[in-house]
Amino acid sequence: MSVRRAYLDRSVGETRGVVTLDGRPERLLVARDGDTPCRPGARYAARVRKVEPAFASAFLDLGDGVEALASFKPDSRPVEGATVACEVRTESRADKLATVRILGVEEGVPRLVSAAPDLEAQLREHVKDGAIVAGPEARRMADEAEAEALETIHPLPGGGTLAIEPTRALVAIDVDLGERKGADAKRVTRQANLAALTVAARLLRLKGLGGIVVIDLVGRGHDGTALLNAARAAFAPDNPGVAIGPVGRFGTMDLSIPRRGRSLTEIVNGPDGHPSDLTLALRMAREAETQARLDGGGQVAVDCASILEPVSAPLIARLVETVGARVSLRTHADWPRSRYEVRTS
Repeated sequence: MSVRRAYLDRSVGETRGVVTLDGRPERLLVARDGDTPCRPGARYAARVRKVEPAFASAFLDLGDGVEALASFKPDSRPVEGATVACEVRTESRADKLATVRILGVEEGVPRLVSAAPDLEAQLREHVKDGAIVAGPEARRMADEAEAEALETIHPLPGGGTLAIEPTRALVAIDVDLGERKGADAKRVTRQANLAALTVAARLLRLKGLGGIVVIDLVGRGHDGTALLNAARAAFAPDNPGVAIGPVGRFGTMDLSIPRRGRSLTEIVNGPDGHPSDLTLALRMAREAETQARLDGGGQVAVDCASILEPVSAPLIARLVETVGARVSLRTHADWPRSRYEVRTS
């Protein structure tokens, strides 16, 4: 029987929640100060700005310059200018608007009516009445989950690897036997593919990826029924909305997995694909906080590139309010953006 556990790490400027499946990170939830409240589960009063009958969609004004997209059935077409009640289904990402579900009529100006569930409530959805671990163990688990989620190539149990690479159109997954051992080649490839489906499902949830997914299975002459059953079991936690196609003539399996939030890379990376200034500053502040708590009376010196000062200085100032004035920040104009150091004395 699979066992899920939950961890909650609160740090300056960021909260991270982790769900593990049999000891391995399965979900990583990240909430940062200043994040948009337009997150799955939030409810709004929204004005119908424009209706597009040809696409059965309506553009809604949620207030504060936030816009969302709602689909409708022919017999429930909204009226332009009307105010409706709606609930956020998927978060906005890249160049995509958030999507919402219209619940009924509403009155008043566009506004947030009720906030989305916080991270602790989201974790409860996955572990029910289980304890949520906090403290150093939660931080360690969150760091491990983030590191794994940002990798591209992942090992398979028993040997071989799985490479997960998102593109603009879809998520491509490649299964590689590597040095997986076995005398019976057909059995080896079958085991690798079955393992790959289980690992891929966990990693896609961890990375926050969805949409169209194409898995390039290894070998040929696949047992399509066994693979389809394995895929249904592996991706069952992502329902409702999962669609799985049969193994095709070229040895690939196509899936459609609902997107409900931003992927981890969209949260932590900038447009250049590298960690954003805020991500680097949060990591630095988190490390400084860890060191300060480990050494209750020592001084903690934080050094970073000058370009990070606008985002790092406020975080360090908040950290000082928490652990005391023994944390200091110094910036260096000649340091590269990604360099920072945290020292104790």
